[in-house]
Parts: sequence; structure tokens; C-alpha cells
Amino acid sequence: MRLTLIKPNIGRREHSLYVDEARMEPLPLGILAALTPKNVEVVLYDDRMETIPYDTPTDLVGITVETFTARRAYEISAEYMARGVRVVMGGMHAKLIPEEVAQHCDCVIVGDAEPVWAKMIADFRAGCLQRRYDAVQPLCPQTGIIARRDIFEGKGYLPISLLQFSRGCSHKCSFCASSVYFGAHHYCRPVEEVLREIRSQKRKLLFFVDDNIVCNRAAAKELFRALIPLKIHWVSQGSMDMLQDRELMELMVASGCLGLVIGFESISPQCITEMHKLTNTRASSEMYAAEIEQLRQYGLQTWAAFTVGHDGDTLESITATCDFAIRNKFTFAAFNILMPYPNTPLYAKLERENRLLYDGKWWLHEDYRFNYCSIIPKNMTPDELTEISFDCRRRFNSPMSIVTRALEPRTNLRTPYRFMTYLIYNPLFRKEVFKKQGLRFGLESGKGGSA
Repeated sequence: MRLTLIKPNIGRREHSLYVDEARMEPLPLGILAALTPKNVEVVLYDDRMETIPYDTPTDLVGITVETFTARRAYEISAEYMARGVRVVMGGMHAKLIPEEVAQHCDCVIVGDAEPVWAKMIADFRAGCLQRRYDAVQPLCPQTGIIARRDIFEGKGYLPISLLQFSRGCSHKCSFCASSVYFGAHHYCRPVEEVLREIRSQKRKLLFFVDDNIVCNRAAAKELFRALIPLKIHWVSQGSMDMLQDRELMELMVASGCLGLVIGFESISPQCITEMHKLTNTRASSEMYAAEIEQLRQYGLQTWAAFTVGHDGDTLESITATCDFAIRNKFTFAAFNILMPYPNTPLYAKLERENRLLYDGKWWLHEDYRFNYCSIIPKNMTPDELTEISFDCRRRFNSPMSIVTRALEPRTNLRTPYRFMTYLIYNPLFRKEVFKKQGLRFGLESGKGGSA
């Protein structure tokens, strides 16, 4: 038996697929490959950088579906199904809106695949593949499984190994799709299994793709203590409230943490309250001043993530957010337009208020473009929100901003290694900002449309 795993692209300019030069390993597909019986041949095609050979014989195709790649995923599935090949789909979007995904494949897996993958393969081989498999979330994810990294070879991924210590987050931010996926729960792997996976691969630069690696502080401390002897460098995602625990932070630094993606989201207390970002509500009265000073003292290079377009936002407040990010010399920053992911509290609220554009399914609509506004904001037009968010990205990633931010002495200049990391990745992400803006979803006009 031959299994083909596929990572879909976002979309295109004209009729040419966008090539993602900042692409990283598709970790979920490495885990699926490891879950697959050894007598099944597994091959990976990454639509972000290579042409999918639809006519190469295969028995079963597995496609991971995110909301931003749903349209393209449906196109790929249609090509295989037209050739008589069975297709199974899973991923974040399949959990958020399984009824839609099921219309574009032979089988949909709802939730993390670990508990049902072996049964799905066995059913397929027996000729009784089910239309849907609902997975019960494992309390201990990825038990006994080390992602297969051999399928990543030759794909030109960034030289950083992706892995997970935990999944989910116990907080309930209104816009967060992950919170819906995991039911606002946080699940940790045993530390010894994480160490075994680290030792199974050669790299010393790691990215823990956890939603919030510090959500369970006791578990995080156990992990960080165990990482110290390994002499690695790592990055992940964390929440602002981690700074309340000094022991946690000191262990984090000692374990080799270079920095974290942190959801600052907004510099407006009103917006923070509105989105139920409880981890940020205890920030200092001068918004984040004390927290940023702490991050600098620990030497952490921060990727500050902001969302713009909340009901309390104005054009002036969004401009001020960009000024704030540049002034504080963050290593990286993202200015993401508030997106209504299906089945999130934010989506339900905007649907009630009749403020969703593109018939409510922006991820399938032919007229939608990547990084465009898909809602009706309160204090500006949709086009104004699209332009101001791109202007923030353009200003933050300008050559002058990159040079100015590089000179932060306690973070970006702290060591030659950190400085080189800054110099390598900032120009790369600047390039990707301009390449991605305005991409059409999918490859072909009129395909993968509303279901």
C-alpha cells in the first residue's frame, strides 16, 4: 500500500502558485507518517514548493486542512478523486467545520488523528473506510510516537526542527480557533518522550509549536529543567502571564530559550477586555512597559503578535500600535487583521450582527485575498483596515526599521548567535510580507468555491 500525504499551499498570483521561502516542516504530517504501519509506503508532497504528481500511482491520499488552505486543499482532493483515488482529510479546519470538509473528500477525521489513524488505515485496507472518524482527544498526546523526519528531506525547509511538548491552551480568547479545537484544555506529553524526540534528530535549534508552552507552569518547569543539559536553542509561543513566575522564567532562559511568540494583541485595555485575553489583563498601567523591561532583562527576543480591527480600534490606534512595536525594538512583529474563524465566539458574534463579508465563508470566496479584511469593522471601512494593517507590516519591516531594531542591546545584540538570527530572518520575513499580501486562495479561478 502507498499513502501520499499532502501539505496544501495558500494560493496564487495569476495562475502560478506562491512559493513559500520561509516554509517549515509540516510536523502533523511527520506524526501521521510515524503512526502509519511500517509496511505502508509513505510519501510527502509539499504544495508550497513542488508540483503534485497527481498521476503517480497511490492508494490513499491524506490532506491536512487549515482554514487558509481549505480552498486549495479541496482542489487537490478533487484532482485525486477524479482519478479514482480515495482521499482522507483532517486538521484544524476539519474540526472547526467538519460538514464542509466532508463534502470534498471520502473520509474526514475530526480532532487529533492519533486515536483513530490505525483504525482508518485498517478499514481502508479492508474496503470499509468510514465517512467520518471522531477522535477523542488524548490526555497525553503523541504517546510513544516520534515524528518521521525522513519525509522532510530535500524539501528546502528552514533549518529548525519542529516538535511539541503540549497542545492547546486553557484560555478562551474570543477569536482563537485553537481554543475551540481543544475545548480550552491544555495537554502535555511526558518530558522523557520529548527528550527522546530531541535526541532522535540532529539539530540544536528547535521550535516547540505549542499553542502556549507555559500554560501549565509546573509541567513547563519540569521540561525546562530537563532541557538544560542538552545545550540546545529553542523558541516557542507563550503568554504574558508567564512573567509572574520568576522561577519559570529563569529556568526558561537556562534551558536555551531564545525568545517567544507572545500575543500582545492590542495596546488598548478596552480591546484586551473585549477579546477576553485574560493573560494580558494584569499588564502594567503603562501598557506592557514593565513586561517588556522584564523580557529584555531575560534577554528574550520577542515576536509580538497583534490583532487589529477590534471594535475599540481606530485608524489612529492601529498606527500607534505599529509605532509602539517599532519603538520597543521587537525582534519580529505580526499585525494580523482580526479573522472570524468558523465556530469561534468571534464568528458567532459577527454573524449575529450581520458583519461578515464574503457570504461568511471568506476562506472559499473567489474574491477574497490573503491578509484582506473579511468583516465590517466599527470605526473604519474594510478597505481601510486592510490598508492600515499592511502599512503596519510595511513600516515594521522597512530597511530602516530592521536596522534600528537590530540595535536593541539586551536582546538582538545580546550574543553573536542572536544577532545573526536576527539578520538572517528579518529580511526573509520582510520578503514574505510583500509576497503574500493579496494572494488569491487556491490555484484555479472558479474552483473550490462555496459548499
